[in-house]
Amino acid sequence: MVSMIVKEVYAKTILSKSKVLDYTVNPYVGCQHGCTYCYARFMKRFTGHREDWGSFVDVKINAAELLRNEMKKKKAARVWISGLCDSYQPLEEKYGLTRGCLELLLRQDWPVTIQTKSPLVLRDLELLRKSSKVEVGFTVTTADENVREIFEPYAPPIGSRIEALAEIHSNGIRTFAMIAPLLPNAEGLVSQLAGKVDYVLIDKMNYHYADWLYKRHRLEYALTSDYFAQKKTELAVAFEKEGITCRLLF
Repeated sequence: MVSMIVKEVYAKTILSKSKVLDYTVNPYVGCQHGCTYCYARFMKRFTGHREDWGSFVDVKINAAELLRNEMKKKKAARVWISGLCDSYQPLEEKYGLTRGCLELLLRQDWPVTIQTKSPLVLRDLELLRKSSKVEVGFTVTTADENVREIFEPYAPPIGSRIEALAEIHSNGIRTFAMIAPLLPNAEGLVSQLAGKVDYVLIDKMNYHYADWLYKRHRLEYALTSDYFAQKKTELAVAFEKEGITCRLLF
């Protein structure tokens, strides 16, 4: 694990408009997972961080207080936890900011979509079971642990994510998998996700932070338009055969 610079900060706002869902809540800036392809590193242009992506996290210690106040001024609508940095990254175990925000949202019956790579979300399972307006998704980009270690060396193993999805799904909570970016050997996810998710989202690599890794490991073929076209059709057909709705985002 890389050396991590952790700073406690006071944010000015927490409930932000989202282009994907109605709102997004991001209790942390920066992410310990440090995935090589992560689009969220663009934030460095606005936050002033000079550290490498994956080596810093700003902790918004007033996140819950801010959210409580901002919710009073806005109409209930679906909240994405989170749109940028993983709200269940390891520091959440210490700070509990995501849990604090989740408690507020569910208490007021706001609909919530959680997206993470971390089984730490299971800590909050008893909260999630109390709402019919919650869904939980895991980002899973490949079924191949060797590929995962190349692109996501500090994120939880694929197997632990799928096991967490299974447990959440078995508790009657709506679940989904986000296969994005679509990395090599993702086809093995079809059988692994069967019976554990309500739907799947698939998107290609739309950014190029990790191109150098593709070249280093001779995986350039998996960046071509032909590859993405073939794989999206293959995966869509396979998921539909399993009775899983598949939404293609490209």
